[in-house]
Amino acid sequence: MNIMTTKNKFLPKEKRILNQLGENLKLARLRRNYSTEMVVERAGISRTTLWNLEKGNSVTSIATLLKVLSVYGLEKDILKLAEDDTLGRKIQDANLRVRERAPKK
Repeated sequence: MNIMTTKNKFLPKEKRILNQLGENLKLARLRRNYSTEMVVERAGISRTTLWNLEKGNSVTSIATLLKVLSVYGLEKDILKLAEDDTLGRKIQDANLRVRERAPKK
């Protein structure tokens, strides 16, 4: 299977998440009253890259996302991704053996 053919295929829910991320980034820029020119200059990216990021296009890298978050002072927000892995913890806990205690004497 060619990686290029499957690279940008997303489930509808994944596309909605990318779109919401892009909207959140655009709102963060607007709240700070930052122009696109200022953000691209500080992040060292092109206007097209910022536009793609704000539109939720999947062509941008996680490194680019980090650069833009840093411009907004939100770089530590990226550490929140997958931080609270509720499903993983449930799976892990289900695989733990519970030993029975010896009866009290």
